[in-house]
Amino acid sequence: MAGSIEAMFRLDGRTALVTGSSRGIGREIARTLSLAGASVLVHGSRESEALREAAEECGAVPVIGDLSSPEGVESLIGACRAAVPSLDILVLNASVQKYVELGEFDESEFLREFQANTAASFRLIEAFSPAMRERRWGRIVTVGSVNQLRPSPRLTLYSATKSAQMSLTTNFAKTLAPHGVTVNCLVPGVILTDRNTEALKDPVYREKVRSQVPCGFFGETRDCAGAALLLASEAGRYITGIELPVTGGMHL
Repeated sequence: MAGSIEAMFRLDGRTALVTGSSRGIGREIARTLSLAGASVLVHGSRESEALREAAEECGAVPVIGDLSSPEGVESLIGACRAAVPSLDILVLNASVQKYVELGEFDESEFLREFQANTAASFRLIEAFSPAMRERRWGRIVTVGSVNQLRPSPRLTLYSATKSAQMSLTTNFAKTLAPHGVTVNCLVPGVILTDRNTEALKDPVYREKVRSQVPCGFFGETRDCAGAALLLASEAGRYITGIELPVTGGMHL
């Protein structure tokens, strides 16, 4: 029985790309998919020591592309196609955000966040899903945010981009389901990454945020990685088009 359960989550022979995987949630997802047997491409917007370390940790190939520009997205697509024949699993984790109040952001920030968080997701799915359809097997996991369910006033743009990404997720799920491809959205809450550690360095603010989490504590990257493995594996073959909150109840 144990062997059959393990087999449900194995990814031997599968190839995955995890965007934004030099650190944080993306890095832990890449590591987990690798441990499950997948060949993984780890991605960063530029060359860095963190990206090299993530690639070594996963036994993975590093690929580069700045998703905040259309040219950077095309560069990433080209790098992936040069590295592997095709992808079986696409995890769209990379995102950008800026803490600003209404009236403080400008058009350039609007365009940057929508390009990196929404347009890049559309283009990457458009590029890599045809091969999944042809093989009648594929897993696409977009990574959203609790802000798409409970928007923060300081993350107006970011919240909007994640809501738009969820709309793409729903539509692609309906389109690709008849072809053996699932598309789901993993929705992290407050996860203790370097990004959030900086945001929560004020102890008063940290406690204010923690008090909004019914479980009473912040999540870790492994909490998201396990959920991603479910959605990427055979265990999740009958799950498509969902928002899966990994929030400790913060979305409620």
